[in-house]
Amino acid sequence: MNPISSTVEYWLVRHPAIHNFRWEQGRTFASSPLFLAGAVLSYLSLTLLLSRLLPPPALRPHLLKPITALHNLALTLLSPLAMAVGCALSAASQMPDARWVFCFPADTRPAGPTFFWAYVFYLSKMLEFVDTLLIILSGSTQRLTFLHVYHHSTVLVMCYLWLQTAQSLFPVALVTNATVHVVMYSYYLLCAVGVRPRWKRLVTNGQIVQFVFSFAVSVVMLWYHFRGSDSGCSGIWGWCFNAVFNASLLALFVDFHLKNYAAAGKRKRT
Repeated sequence: MNPISSTVEYWLVRHPAIHNFRWEQGRTFASSPLFLAGAVLSYLSLTLLLSRLLPPPALRPHLLKPITALHNLALTLLSPLAMAVGCALSAASQMPDARWVFCFPADTRPAGPTFFWAYVFYLSKMLEFVDTLLIILSGSTQRLTFLHVYHHSTVLVMCYLWLQTAQSLFPVALVTNATVHVVMYSYYLLCAVGVRPRWKRLVTNGQIVQFVFSFAVSVVMLWYHFRGSDSGCSGIWGWCFNAVFNASLLALFVDFHLKNYAAAGKRKRT
C-alpha cells in the first residue's frame, strides 16, 4: 500500500476514534429517542414559524450567496464525499465476506468504522436543516415544498434507525445516497457562485435512480433474510421503515419530475 492510500485508510478507517466507535443509546451524543423527537419537532416548528407566521426579512444577495456557497461546499466536500469514501473503505475492511454488505448477522452490534460513518451521516442530516433556513432567508418560501420538508425531517429518523437497529444494507444506501448528494450540492454550489449548470435534471434523475437501485439490492437482502439462514438479517424492522420511506420519496420525486420536466418539454414542443 502506497503512503497516500495508507494515510487515507488511517484517517477514514483505522483512527482509534473511528475504529473503536460504539453506538450506545443514551450515552452516544444524539442517540436518545428524546433527542431525535426534539430535533424533528424543532425543525418542523421553526420551519412553520419562520416561513408562515413570523417570516424574517430576506437577506440581501451579496450576504446570502457567500453563506450559501460555504454551506454547499461543506456539504459537498466534508460530508457526502468524505462519508462515501469512508464508509466504502470501512465496509471493505470490516466485512468477513460479500454477504455482509447485504445482510448483517442477526447479533450484529452497531460498532466499528462502518457504523461510525453511519453516525456521521446521521449528524450531517441535522446540518442539512440549514438548507431550509437559507431558503427562508432568501425570501423564496414557495420553494419550501412538502417534498423538501418531508425529506429533511424523515431522513433523520431513517438514519437513527440504521444505528439503533444495526440495519442491514445501510452501507450500500449510505454510499449511493452520499454520492448523489455530492452531485446535488455541487450543483447548488455552482448556482450560489453565479454559474447555472445545464444538468439540473441530473440531480432529480440521480435521486430517482438511487431509490430504484435501493429496491433492487433489497431483493438480495430479503433473499438472505428468508432463505440464507435461520437467524435472518439484522435490523429488518429498520429496513421496513426505510423501504416505506424510499417508496414515498420515489413517488414524490417522480411526480416532481413529471410536473417540472415533462411539462417543460411539452411547452417547448408547442
